[in-house]
Parts: sequence; structure tokens; C-alpha cells
Amino acid sequence: MKLFKEMMNEDFEQVVFCHDKNSGLKAIIAIHDTTLGPALGGCRMWPYDSEEEALVDALRLAKGMTYKNAAAGLNIGGAKTVIIGDPKKDKSEAMFRALGRYIEGLNGRYITAEDVGTTTQDMNEIFMETNFVTGTTDAKGASGNPSPVTALGVYYAMKRTAKEAFGSDSLKDKVISIQGAGNVASGLAKHLHDEGAKIIVTDINQDAIDRMVDNYGATAVKPEDIYDQEADIFAPCALGGILNDDTIPRLKVKAICGSSNNQLLDINKHAEMLKERNIIYAPDFIANAGGVINVADELKGYNSERALEKVKTIYDQIGKVFEISELENITTAKAADRLAEKRIDSMLNVRGNFLHSEKHAVVELV
Repeated sequence: MKLFKEMMNEDFEQVVFCHDKNSGLKAIIAIHDTTLGPALGGCRMWPYDSEEEALVDALRLAKGMTYKNAAAGLNIGGAKTVIIGDPKKDKSEAMFRALGRYIEGLNGRYITAEDVGTTTQDMNEIFMETNFVTGTTDAKGASGNPSPVTALGVYYAMKRTAKEAFGSDSLKDKVISIQGAGNVASGLAKHLHDEGAKIIVTDINQDAIDRMVDNYGATAVKPEDIYDQEADIFAPCALGGILNDDTIPRLKVKAICGSSNNQLLDINKHAEMLKERNIIYAPDFIANAGGVINVADELKGYNSERALEKVKTIYDQIGKVFEISELENITTAKAADRLAEKRIDSMLNVRGNFLHSEKHAVVELV
């Protein structure tokens, strides 16, 4: 099977196909890497056109979580769950409790959280069957909805990106075009509005757009026109793969920094295109790490103040990416990968040295 070969090439540790006939659950749990610790990644629900499409998405997102968690300095690995179904009409308590039993069966190798198409209530239902879930409202010391903290992290990332692009991290009077008006985008818009930025927004949900216009004085444009706006920074906060051959030539911005995952359709090709056009790109898995930083804090007994202090480090992490990019003359996308891989390799070396020393100790004892 071609996909299985791809999994092996990417060194995925485990992929679990979950099916519960009674509840209608069809889900895939992909565990990419546990070098740094148990794998943590959200549970996404989406009406995929095929099981193969769902698997590809699970694998892609799981690997992204490994890099996100490593670059954020967290002692956790990367994984993802995708549920095949329409979150607007296919959800049930039985479905999420069934998923909880599958997660429980992994004995702590995987910890789930809220993601696209799921909510804190869904996490509460998973929590009925397993403790290996974060972002609930029922558990003692839980952190709830991670969206506001994701938005805060993107805001810090955007300020550091502005410093790189304009020489100052002030966003006052800067024009920010935001693609999407969901929870994270709305939270980001609030921070931008409070600092005095000017906001352009688009979304397929007119009610969400209206709230952005009413609350933050945003200017609304049609979804297909967002790439043509004269702005300082473009913030993709909706779908992935939106930076591609068709859209990049249309951009009239100095920088890109947003919350959506996998913004580059082809990581290498389209990162190079942005570099050639002198558009500074803040890699998404660095910029949007606030949510996972927040829920990961639950693993040691949630402390909001501690978690928010950790989220502030996204500013510095983005700075490190820019430094590596300039020093090695590589794209910021490659620089972000280097940052994550360096931490993973460091842990592998530590473990390797430990095992090596243990081996010698045994020989000496014998």
C-alpha cells in the first residue's frame, strides 16, 4: 500500500483505525513521534470525501504537531486524531465516549485535545472514558477552550514578524488582512484592535464577519479578494494550502503570520517563492503554538500564569527562526524545521549516550 510506505518513510510510530458500529465512529489516530514524551495533538472532525483523504490529513497534521511541540520547547511528542463526519450533524456523546475508549487503550502514548470541528463539550465526553484528554471543563485543573491562547500566541508572533519586516514590533496603524473570522481569528483581531491596527477580514460565514466589523471596526471583503488587498501583514486563519502558485503572486504585503496549519501548499517550493518576493513568512507551527502550550501545561497541573508566560516565548522562537534563516540563507520554513529537529536530535543523543553508558556498566559488572 502506497500510503503505508509513506508512513514508514516518515517514521510514524503508530496509526490506529477506530470504528464503533453503534455510535458510527470512524476515526484515525496517527502517532508520529514520542521522542520527547507522550504524543499530544488535537481531535479534528471533518466531512472527508474518502478514508484515504482522512488518513493523509491525519498523517500530515500529526507530523506537524511533532515539530510544533518540539519547537515550542515542550516535553511531548506529536500526534493527531481525525474523525470522519460532519461536526454540525453527526456528533453524539456515544461517539466521543467510544473514541475515549480507544485513546484509553493506548495507555498514555497519546493525549488528545480540541481541534477544528470539536469543542470543550466533546472533550468532556471523551473524559468520561479516559484521563488522557486536555482542554476539558469538567476535569479539575483543566484549561478549557484553547482558542484564546492560540490567538494570543499568534499576536506575539505577529509583533516579532513586524519587527523583522518594519524595524519595530508596534502594530499601531498597521493594516492586517485576516483570512477567517472564527474563534482564533476573532481573538487575534481583538488584540490587534486594542493596539490600534486596521483590520481587513473575510470569511464564508457572514455572521462571523459582521461580528468582526461591529466589534473591531474591520473592513469586510469577499473571500476571493483577500489576496489582493494592500496590507502590511496577511494573517491566514482559516484553511491550509492557501499559499500557492495562484495566490502568492497576488499578495501585496510585507509579511505573513497567521494561525492556520499547513499554509504552504508545497513547503519547499512556496517558501522559496515568498523568499524571492521578499515576503517574510512566520512559519505556522511556530506562530500557532499557543493553544498546545496552554493545554500541555495541564500535564503538570494547570497554572494559567505559568502557561501564559510560556506562550510569550513564541515571540523569541519566531526571532530564532528569522536568525537561522538569515545565517544559513534558507527559507524560514526550513529554519523552523531545523529548530524543531535540533531539539529532537538532542534528546535522541541524550538517550543514545545513556544507553551506551548503561551497556558499558553492564559489561564492567560482568
